[in-house]
Amino acid sequence: MGDFLKNFSLEGKIAWITGASYGLGLAYAVAYAESGAKIVFNDINQELVDKGLAEYKKRGIDVYGAVCDVTKEDQVVKFVADAEKAMGGTIDILVNNAGIIKRIPMTEMTVDQWQQVIDVDLTGPFICSKAVLPAMIKKGSGKIINACSMMSEFGRETVSAYAAAKGGLKMLTRNICSEYGQYNIQCNAIGPGYIATPQTAPLREKQPDGSMHPFDRFIRSKTPAQRWGKTEDLMGLAVFLASPASDFINGQVVYIDGGISAYIGQDPNNLDPSKFTDIDENEAQ
Repeated sequence: MGDFLKNFSLEGKIAWITGASYGLGLAYAVAYAESGAKIVFNDINQELVDKGLAEYKKRGIDVYGAVCDVTKEDQVVKFVADAEKAMGGTIDILVNNAGIIKRIPMTEMTVDQWQQVIDVDLTGPFICSKAVLPAMIKKGSGKIINACSMMSEFGRETVSAYAAAKGGLKMLTRNICSEYGQYNIQCNAIGPGYIATPQTAPLREKQPDGSMHPFDRFIRSKTPAQRWGKTEDLMGLAVFLASPASDFINGQVVYIDGGISAYIGQDPNNLDPSKFTDIDENEAQ
């Protein structure tokens, strides 16, 4: 490896990805492991942790995984202490990936439902970042990467709590940069567009008459690439933002959306399905 390319290596780093039993969190963790990092992850219950441990083992990746609710500060503090003891060092990279969404019209959403989304998607990243920052300050380096969203910029029906949390997370990203950049700590965020995962698969299914799902047509019409993203599309940026190559990038939200945030879109009825690049649903993370 050339000297310049070494800037993209995560060799010897310890990366904590929250909620990384499956989906995008798993994809980030796999990318980090392949780049040389040691991986720790948590999830909300033992069933999910076991699912994650089995998946990492299948891929030949040694990890530390345990149950931890990111909204509970005492659990987070204990998890960090246990993980650092198991790994023999402090957390170098934190990816605040854990999140939830509740698609409920605002007038029908209860305060408890609102608060649960805010707690997981915004307060959780605050608690986890707070837990790792002291060691990063002492060491004089660290990377925090937050999972923002298209909803950090745009509103959409039925996602008021999610959009509010992700908009707040964008500003928390900038504030961590502002407070701790002097210690060579970088805090940035990834804003995924619409990604093909098992959770979004129903939105891409053909209709009984063979036509496109209306939401699939809508997303393709709003995306210059005219396709859904793949988890692999996110892995390069995730590694870059965790590596020394991004040491002078701070407080930024980078959107990986196929151009959707730069495009006003076209009439969905004008799409030509014959030109689409389809996702292999068997390979979706």
